[in-house]
Parts: sequence; C-alpha cells; structure tokens
Amino acid sequence: MKSTVWHDRINLMKRFTPHRLANASRILWSYYKSRITGKAQIKGLPISVAFEPTTSCNLRCPECPSGLRSFTRPTGMLEKNSYLQWLNELQQSLCYITFYFQGEPFLNKSLPDMILEAHRRNIYTATSTNAHYLNSEMCKKIVESGLDKLIISIDGTTQDVYESYRVGGKLSKVLDGTKNMVVAKKQLRSRTPHLVFQFLVVQPNEHQIDEVKLLAKTLGVDEVIFKTAQVYNYEHGNNLIPLQSKYARYKRLANGTYQIKNKLLNHCWKMWHSCVITWDGKVVPCCFDKDAKYKLGDLTKETFKSVWLSDPYKQFRQSLLQSRKEIDICTNCTEGTKVWV
Repeated sequence: MKSTVWHDRINLMKRFTPHRLANASRILWSYYKSRITGKAQIKGLPISVAFEPTTSCNLRCPECPSGLRSFTRPTGMLEKNSYLQWLNELQQSLCYITFYFQGEPFLNKSLPDMILEAHRRNIYTATSTNAHYLNSEMCKKIVESGLDKLIISIDGTTQDVYESYRVGGKLSKVLDGTKNMVVAKKQLRSRTPHLVFQFLVVQPNEHQIDEVKLLAKTLGVDEVIFKTAQVYNYEHGNNLIPLQSKYARYKRLANGTYQIKNKLLNHCWKMWHSCVITWDGKVVPCCFDKDAKYKLGDLTKETFKSVWLSDPYKQFRQSLLQSRKEIDICTNCTEGTKVWV
C-alpha cells in the first residue's frame, strides 16, 4: 500500500502550478498573520473547495442529517451548468475539489462529467461514496473521468455489523462495487482513482479493525483510513462511542460525563483555505455546517470572490479568532479525526 499512497501524494502535489503556489502562499501568510494579530484578514482565493452533488441518500445512518432526513434546507441536485460557472471562476486557484458534503454523490448522474471538467483543469478530485451504485458501467465512467481519489465507506466486515450503522445498506454491494472499481482500473490501465476504505469506528464495529485491513489487502484497495465518529448526544455517553480511546473523539471524565478530547483553539485553517458550496449555490464555512446554517453568500446572486472577501465572511473569521467555542458548529469539531494505516 505504501507505494500507492506515495503516488497519490505526488499526484496531488503536481496540481500546485506556480500561480496556485503563489495563491496558497498568500492564503497561508494571511492565516498566520490573522492568528498573530487577532484580526481576521484574507489574501487570495481558496486552495480547496467541496461541491455538494446532492443532499439525497439511499441509506439512513443514525448520525447523519441525510440519513435521518432531518434537513431544514431543501434537498436537490447540483446542476452541471451552475457548477461549471462556479468552477470557471475558481479554477486558477483551486488545487483540490471534494465532490461530497451531504448525501450520496453518485445519485447525481452528472457527477462523472463534473469530475472530468475539473480533471481537464488539472485540479485534484476526490469523492466519498457508500458504493451502492458502483456497477461496472459507472466504474468505467469514474476511471475515464480522471477521478484521483475514491473513498468507500465500509463500516463493518459482516452484514450485521455493517448495517448496525449503515442502516438500509448491503455490505455485498459495497464489496461488489469495490471489485468493479479494481477491475475497471486494471482494464483501463489506470493508477487512479486512488482507492480508499474509510472505516468509521464505532463501538459495534471496533472489533473488526484488523479484519477490514485484511479485507482491503485481499480486494486490492490502496489505503485504509479509520475515522472517529461524530456523535451529537455524547455528554452522558453514547453506545456509538468506541471503547478504544485511540478511535474516540470523546473522553470520559471522573463524574461520568464525556467531553471532546481536543481543545477548541481560537483559530481554524479551514476558514482560510477552503469552504463548501451546497448544491443550490450557498457558500458555507466548512463540512460541520451540515444544515447550512451559516450562509456566507449565494453564488446564484454574486461572484465567489465577492463572497470570499465579504464583510460577513470576515466577521465569521473574526468571531472564530475571538471565541471559537461560541460557534455551535465548532463545538463538535476536532482535529486529527482520521488514522491512516
């Protein structure tokens, strides 16, 4: 796996053209200057953006707004023409695009075409899927689109454990989709997409950590990531919190309650180098704003640059520098939520 992982890292670094490097340097400088001075300022445009293909999902995972059907915002699909308009404005600065926010991305039939358009602009692309739609035809389209990384969520190595979190899902479809992708890469003689198993560690599946490593190796998956689970109601314990502290975002206190391990420091690199664009063109600060509560702009009415440099965005960054713990979407956020093996 190590050689394929290094190939993926090098593949990403190749996207940093001189112009993009200069932009990234301006972003990095303004971030550290903001931290030092305590006054939010921004120079340059984002290095990375997440586009939301859809809010729809075929599964009903218990800690996911898509799965719970609990959104207060509308559900819909990202339209290709709108995406191209926004992509064209950002293409000079972007090095990385994630085609995922909420929902199952491959429910949007235009996704392979959207990936291809980013690939043509020399932008690294990644998406995350529950793999239920990875039939042979779709896998061929994915490889031909130039997708750089495909993250497959596999949260169990047996059906009973898998469906305890991936409610309504079929492990057999995940495995078949993985096999289809490996075959498509071989048939088209492509090293991409870099194929990743993402294992969301929760108490019901933590005994299968070694098993999923072996499964990934057997199937020809390039990398395995163990991700800690975000739990909404954690203060008094939760059956999803794993017993192995390495894989838990929360720690138990002497009084029996739980708290997030990491301190909420008054800064966040994501607010300077990236953002999320919802399917209907709203700009939100990061992936923890799942219900798009903090709408910092609307790309159907204004340019991205005007949103990125706007007073509302500046005020949001400033509030984070002053007291991050008072921003509700930050209160369940941690750094280092993934463990690579």
